[in-house]
Amino acid sequence: MKPTLLVLAAGMGSRYGGLKQMDEIGPGAESIIDYSVYDAIQTGFGKVVFVIRKSFADQFKERFDPRLKGRIDVEYVYQELNNLPSGYKVPEGREKPWGTGHAILMAKNTINEPFAIINADDFYGREAFSQVVEFLSNSQLDNEYAMVGYNLNNTLSEHGTVSRGVCETDANNNLITLIERTKIGIENNEIFFYENDSKVKLTGKEPVSMNFWAFKPAFFNQLSDQFLTFLSEKGTELKSEFYFNSVVDKLIKKGTVTTKVINTNAKWFGVTYQEDRPAVQAQLKALSNKGAYPLKLWN
Repeated sequence: MKPTLLVLAAGMGSRYGGLKQMDEIGPGAESIIDYSVYDAIQTGFGKVVFVIRKSFADQFKERFDPRLKGRIDVEYVYQELNNLPSGYKVPEGREKPWGTGHAILMAKNTINEPFAIINADDFYGREAFSQVVEFLSNSQLDNEYAMVGYNLNNTLSEHGTVSRGVCETDANNNLITLIERTKIGIENNEIFFYENDSKVKLTGKEPVSMNFWAFKPAFFNQLSDQFLTFLSEKGTELKSEFYFNSVVDKLIKKGTVTTKVINTNAKWFGVTYQEDRPAVQAQLKALSNKGAYPLKLWN
C-alpha cells in the first residue's frame, strides 16, 4: 500500500502578505507545493491530501487539479474554525485557527493508510521523501512513528534568528525530547541559541524538526482523544492552539509510541517572509540548472 502525503496548506499567510501556498516562485511559475508533490510522486507516494480553507478552495483547485490529474490521486479537506466535535462551539471573538493538530484531524476520514505530513511553504528535498517512504514501507508497528531530522546548519537564515525544535535522541535514534529554541543565530560563523542573557554554542549538526513527520492511521484516534482534552481545558480561549507535536511528546513520555528520528542531509528552505522569496527563487533555479528538476515541472 502506497503512503499518502498530507499537506498542511490552510494558512492565510498573514506574515507573508498573501497566500504563499500558491505564490509562483519556481522558474516555471511553480509554488513550493509543486516541488513537494513532484518529489512525493517520484519517491512512491500514492495520494496527496490538501488541508485548505473553503475561502480559497476554488482558487487552489483551479491551480493544482490540472497539474496533478493523472499523476497522483488528490483529495481536499477543510480546516474551518467551526469544525469541532459535537458539544463544543467556537468562543465568541475567536479568529485564530485551532492549530496543526486540528489541521491533521480534518483528514481522519480520508486517510486509512500510513501517511506523512508536511508544511505547504517548506521545501524538503527529494532525499527526505525517499527516506520517509523507506521508513513507512519497512515499519510494521502501528505505534512506530518517525520525524525527519534536518541538520541545524541546513535550516538557518541569513536574515536573523530562527526558532527550531532541537531533538534529543536515545541510542536507537528514537526521539526523547523536542526542545523549542526560539532564538538560534549565526555570529562570526558560529551557531548559538540565545536564552535570557546567555548564549549557548551549538555544533550545527543537531537534528531539528521542520514539520516533516510520518504516522500510522492510529495517530488520528490519539489526536482525537487529545483534542477533546484540549477543548475541555482551553477551548474557551481566543488564541490557544492544539499542536500535533505536543501530542506526540505526551505519547512518547507515556511509552505509548516510539518516534524514529530520520537524519537527512537534505537541504531545507522555506518562505516565512517576503524577504525570503529571492533566496528561495535562486535556490530553485539552481536546482533546475543542475538537472535536479525540469525547468517546467509539469510539462
